Amino acid sequence: MKSSVKSIKRLTLVPLTLMIFTSVYGFNNIPRSFYKMGYAAIPWYIFSGITFFVPFALMVAEFGSAFKKEKGGIYSWMEKSIGPRFAFIGTFMWYFSYITWMVNVASGMWVTVSNAIFGKDTTQSWALFGFEGPQVLGILGVLWIILVTYISTKGIDKIKKVTSLGGTAVLLLNVFLWIGALAVFLGNNGQLAQPIEGLKSFIQTPNPKYTGDIIASLAFIVYALFAYGGIEAVGGLVDQTEKPEKIFPKGIIISATIISIGYSIGILFIGIFTNWETIMGIKEVNLGNASYIVMANLGYSIGKAFGVSENTAIVLGKFVARYVGLSMFLALSGAFFTLMYSPLKQIIEGTPAKLWPGKVGETKDGLPINAMWIQATIVCIIIALVAFGGSSMAAFFNILVSMTNVAMTLPYVFVAIAFPYFKKKTKIKKPFVVFKTQGIANFWTCIVVLTIGFANLFCIIQPAIEGDIQTTIWSIAGPAIFSIVAWVMYKSYEKNNKDEVLK
Repeated sequence: MKSSVKSIKRLTLVPLTLMIFTSVYGFNNIPRSFYKMGYAAIPWYIFSGITFFVPFALMVAEFGSAFKKEKGGIYSWMEKSIGPRFAFIGTFMWYFSYITWMVNVASGMWVTVSNAIFGKDTTQSWALFGFEGPQVLGILGVLWIILVTYISTKGIDKIKKVTSLGGTAVLLLNVFLWIGALAVFLGNNGQLAQPIEGLKSFIQTPNPKYTGDIIASLAFIVYALFAYGGIEAVGGLVDQTEKPEKIFPKGIIISATIISIGYSIGILFIGIFTNWETIMGIKEVNLGNASYIVMANLGYSIGKAFGVSENTAIVLGKFVARYVGLSMFLALSGAFFTLMYSPLKQIIEGTPAKLWPGKVGETKDGLPINAMWIQATIVCIIIALVAFGGSSMAAFFNILVSMTNVAMTLPYVFVAIAFPYFKKKTKIKKPFVVFKTQGIANFWTCIVVLTIGFANLFCIIQPAIEGDIQTTIWSIAGPAIFSIVAWVMYKSYEKNNKDEVLK
């Protein structure tokens, strides 16, 4: 036994930072934000970084350091801070957010494949067995879920290889964006494709759907919050980190700083080579393909800035789109392999075994294999329901993105609410402390909770106001259903295990 324990490889700072970066930083968020808001997205990212991401990341760092020996992740944090029922409902809602993320990515990542093969998004014209558009993406998404689940059940070593490759791909993609944008800037003698007209450009969006709509603008905060989401998923890896009380908080802080700055600079740089009206304002652009249209335009703009012919510039644009498609496929795959098991690992290992019926809670080689296959079945069913719901391609992606944004940000309220209770408990050893007093902890908890709460409220009601009832219903339905399921499961556990609950 001793030799097997010694042979386990612990995560050091660089692999941990890459796993956090891969799980949190989404390159897609930058072009999508520019598509929705233009430069006006930047203040919301800064605002969300200050009022949510940085304080929440530091809360996670304190939780993770204090409970480094716990395998339950956020469930252990909330259970030891407030209580098991609160912890289970909050964790179950949080877990559902990753179900919606998988639904979104499994359906949408085929746009990356299309760009890698064809140099542009052709998914709207795809046909398979008599199905078209969203239905084809849904079928491919189901097949992807099955494949990833099968590979993931073979062990964490294979998962770490994929996530490291994905993290490297994202880094290279962002380096290309920055260097390419600067090259266009110099080649065009400092002229911006999307002009900056003073403060107005950072307050008013060029998107006519958002112009003059205060609720729509406030609803965008959820997109920024979603872009920062995922950092708590690696909280369950504390027990696999070398010197966790030092390396784990350091990895979170380094990642948080890079991600916060990276999003704002990325949006600003897109404006160097992308004019919103001529590139983003056309009918063919949607949330699913905005990233590839932007980056193909970067390749085209580099060519034009340095005097190549029109045909050569178009070829260069398609080459860049292929590179982006391949890089994004690797990055999304990396995140997928991490999130396929990490949330399940946390909720199953951290909660009482009797909460899970039959063999659902069993683990093999550190992985909840039975639960992973049940998870795959649920994800496949939701993919099919959304894909075959009769939506157009643009509406299909809007529903997926909105559903994911709300589901992934709402559970953070539970984690944040638990933080002041955690700070009050002096018996809990806290090797890493940022919030020095109870008052400071309470203040930042209120800021984080209010930011998330109001952002989700506006995000949920905004589609309904515009007549898109379907998106509002999907945004509410998932978290509501899973909250009820969690409550019923815990009530059943309490009823059948009174002696254990009262301990």
